[in-house]
Amino acid sequence: MNAATISVRKAKPSHRAVGIWLLAVAAIIIGMLAVGGLTRLTGSGLSITQWQPIMGAIPPMSHTAWQDAFEKYQQIPQYRLENEGMTLAGFKAIFWWEWSHRLLGRLIGVLFLVPFLWFAWTGAIARKDWPRMLLLFALGGLQGFIGWWMVESGLETRVAVAPYRLAIHLGTAVILLGAILWIALEYLRSPSPGARSAPASSTRGEAKWAFGFVGLVYIQMLLGALVAGLHAGLIYNTWPSMDGRVFPEHPFFYAPWWYNFVHNAGLAQFDHRLGAYLVTAAAIALWWRSRALSSLTGNALLAITVIQVALGITTLLLQAPIALSAIHQVTAALLFCTAVWHAFEIRSRYASASP
Repeated sequence: MNAATISVRKAKPSHRAVGIWLLAVAAIIIGMLAVGGLTRLTGSGLSITQWQPIMGAIPPMSHTAWQDAFEKYQQIPQYRLENEGMTLAGFKAIFWWEWSHRLLGRLIGVLFLVPFLWFAWTGAIARKDWPRMLLLFALGGLQGFIGWWMVESGLETRVAVAPYRLAIHLGTAVILLGAILWIALEYLRSPSPGARSAPASSTRGEAKWAFGFVGLVYIQMLLGALVAGLHAGLIYNTWPSMDGRVFPEHPFFYAPWWYNFVHNAGLAQFDHRLGAYLVTAAAIALWWRSRALSSLTGNALLAITVIQVALGITTLLLQAPIALSAIHQVTAALLFCTAVWHAFEIRSRYASASP
């Protein structure tokens, strides 16, 4: 054994270092969700009409390059039908939002792969964990492809991306966020000797509730993506009624009936409202059931849910201002992360209580 090998083994990073790295990646993903939301809210998502995974990281560096990018944008329906007459300066403003969003995606890939290779080489990440780490990396690459698939839907006949593709794009990002957070918690968790555990039977029930809540928040985020994609936050700007009604007008205007759940703005907003009520009721029930466990995460879930509902109502009443809409989206991501954290803690209690 040579001196270099001995030096590497002595400097072997801890599991805690791996957990902190994964938490940092999760935080950047939340930042990317925020930038993605602002990109959508500013109507910037179609400003880059080509997908160049490598060379696309370099923005236009000359006036000629800027003119070329602008001319490509002028060929799509969004420019012709909504932004005709836009100046080059106006184009640059929307271009930088989309470029920043794509750059963050590339940055996440690098910040995941390079440290992973280091941790794997030093042994901080065991060989048995390599497949799931590589699966996370592959999921990140798939997310980039889905993002282009989403953008592509708005380049030929639409003035915006297809709402269902937007929901799939967001949904994949949220799955990646939850998976990274879960693995980070596994690496960070260090059981305390002699810690008291709840009875296995009661904790098993709590775990089912906790995982169910994670799924409910996830579905609600997808419904929110449909609202965003259909600009449904700009209609029925009253609460608790929808302009004096319980249901929107013509909720099943389109045929076939199921088409309305993806393309009818009024029904999308109603579904999102209903989802918010279900999430609130579930958060209260979850908090009530977990109060005997003195659960920090249960209290956090309830608090963030209340804040998120208040943000949602305010955003609706004010007709979805950009800044408030972005905060609402980020808070949704934080609620999802807290739900995953709560499920992890309850699952860990169950594991320690089981024989």
